[in-house]
Amino acid sequence: MLILIAGPYRSGTGDDPEKMAANLQRLEQPSHRLFQAGHVPMIGEWVALPVWNAAGGKAVGDDLYEEIFHPVACRLLQLCDGVLRLEGESKGADNDVRIARERGIPVWHRIEDVPGCA
Repeated sequence: MLILIAGPYRSGTGDDPEKMAANLQRLEQPSHRLFQAGHVPMIGEWVALPVWNAAGGKAVGDDLYEEIFHPVACRLLQLCDGVLRLEGESKGADNDVRIARERGIPVWHRIEDVPGCA
């Protein structure tokens, strides 16, 4: 399955690049375990960051950032088979969960609950 890993990226960072990088590392932590279980892990920022940079993004939260980041997740959810929602406050991740549930896509809150990851 293609599994979107959703959780805090920008939330709670005050847009501090080091804190955002730490959040991205936290999002990436379950990726190897998902891969070992036969899944393809996906994180929205893996797609959104290069698109934003290529489009000339300058500052986190600028108009271009808003135009790209949340729509990327929405588009990815058209392709994903599941969402692993990590702990932590995040409006974006909460929105990913809402969209997934509307589309009937399973949402897991523990990696142990993802098929093959027990």
